[in-house]
Amino acid sequence: MLLQRLGKIITATSAFLLVSNWLVLAETKKPERFSPSPLEIYTLDPLLPPNAQQQPLSVQQQQQLELALDKLHQEAGTKLQAGDRQGAFNTWNRELRLRRYLGPLKEVQALGRVGAIAFQNNERQELQYITQRLQAIQKQTKAQFLPDLDLLQALGLAYQQVRSPQAALEVYNQLLAIVRQQKNAAKEVEILTTIGNLHLNWFDYPQAAATYEELLKLAVVRGDAAGQLTYLQQLAYIYQQGKQPQQAIRIRNQLAQIYQKQNNLSQLPALNLAIGSDYESLARENSNLLQQAFNNYQQAYMTAWQLQQYVRAAEALQKLIALYRSQGQTQEALQASEILLQAQQLASNVYGLMKAYDLIGQIYLERKDYPQALRAFQKGLEMAQQLRYDEDYFSGQIQKISAQMLQ
Repeated sequence: MLLQRLGKIITATSAFLLVSNWLVLAETKKPERFSPSPLEIYTLDPLLPPNAQQQPLSVQQQQQLELALDKLHQEAGTKLQAGDRQGAFNTWNRELRLRRYLGPLKEVQALGRVGAIAFQNNERQELQYITQRLQAIQKQTKAQFLPDLDLLQALGLAYQQVRSPQAALEVYNQLLAIVRQQKNAAKEVEILTTIGNLHLNWFDYPQAAATYEELLKLAVVRGDAAGQLTYLQQLAYIYQQGKQPQQAIRIRNQLAQIYQKQNNLSQLPALNLAIGSDYESLARENSNLLQQAFNNYQQAYMTAWQLQQYVRAAEALQKLIALYRSQGQTQEALQASEILLQAQQLASNVYGLMKAYDLIGQIYLERKDYPQALRAFQKGLEMAQQLRYDEDYFSGQIQKISAQMLQ
């Protein structure tokens, strides 16, 4: 009985101690609190008049405040240069809190400016505070019956500065809807261009292409020849980067037509080269398109030669030679190689001559025509000695072929 009573007392005591300890811990452990945004501190600043929170500032008060805030901005920059990052952003945050008294446009412009500095200095928490404030202002604009276009544009730019592309696009699309409703064609083009560039800067090629296709249609409707050329050039780049050769060919053919109408033949060789490369890419899935690649490379070579663009002609000839070799047409490859030598000579390109002789040597090796291969590599060695480059390579090739011929 005594043991049982002792056991109950011990158990009760242990339970009491556990509860007491838990209560002590509960009292001493404070709930975690996130630090509030420094942009949402509402204590009256010495730079503000006493009644600033009750009524708007007068024009004179705004001018005085703006001068003081410009000084704060310079002070923050000086602190940052001196290595006082915390002090710098404390000062910038004070500036940003006060900028709102100058109106939303001035505040948004300042938020974007400081946001860009925060991004450059990897101040993620600061970026979060600024982004939250921009979102609050954006929410206010949505509630307005007649949104301020200048403010929306400033918001879009600020979102770009804090690297929030999706938020920026949301603002620009809102702007686009407004200017279309107003039938403001010039502003529509301006905003669409901004949207297209934003997609492009973030490597969203499908959306960038869709936007520039829209700009191209508008340019065609307006009869804007310069705009059409610009948008086609941009689309050619976008489709190339987005690895859409079929679309790139369509756009480049339109470009070729414009250059021909303008009698701007100097642009055609590079364009034919690019189209040929697109067809060669497509030919991996459809070998019938290889002839289109060949035709464009040949056209590039002929036009470039006519225009005395010998470097471009050599580039096209190299593409043709590679195609001939891939099809086992070594005789045609050799004939094109002889023209390649002429192109490199006319371009005064010693390095190009060296590589051309190397190419000819390799083709003759494929044909097991060792005497001709030897002569090609010997010529290549002469070029290499002039350049003092790759001499060992050509000497090695010559030794191998000479040994082969002695067997």
